Amino acid sequence: MNTEHSHPAAPVLPAMRAEEIPPGVQEVILPSGERALAYSTGPAASPPPLHVPAPSVPQPIPAWAKSTALLAPTVGGGIAVAAVGLSVAAPGLVAVSHVLWSAVAAIATGGIVAAAVIGRVRARITAAQRPHITQHITATGLFGRANGTINHR
Repeated sequence: MNTEHSHPAAPVLPAMRAEEIPPGVQEVILPSGERALAYSTGPAASPPPLHVPAPSVPQPIPAWAKSTALLAPTVGGGIAVAAVGLSVAAPGLVAVSHVLWSAVAAIATGGIVAAAVIGRVRARITAAQRPHITQHITATGLFGRANGTINHR
């Protein structure tokens, strides 16, 4: 006994023309080489759109693109003018920077000198006003009573 399934022979149909095949049905070739009609199980092919805009119709340019295109040369020109201005002013800027560094050094030196002078003047003033205190203490013996004098001048 044959364990393989035997399929009844399919009736041979005459070939259909392409315009006779209904929508959603397509002609396929089976592994055995036979041609058959089959329904499509995948997503159906979408029909072509009814209204397709003509590619030759020019689209309007957005306002942001126009303003950007108009600003680009202006910004570039401004950068170029600034670069030329800096190159012309470079020697003057170098001189100004030297003057500024000299001014900073002079101010720092003046501050140090002023601090030193003020410190000396304050020392003389406070030395003249500060009382000079001296103490003389004497004691006799290891546990003797101490006597002393304090002088303010």
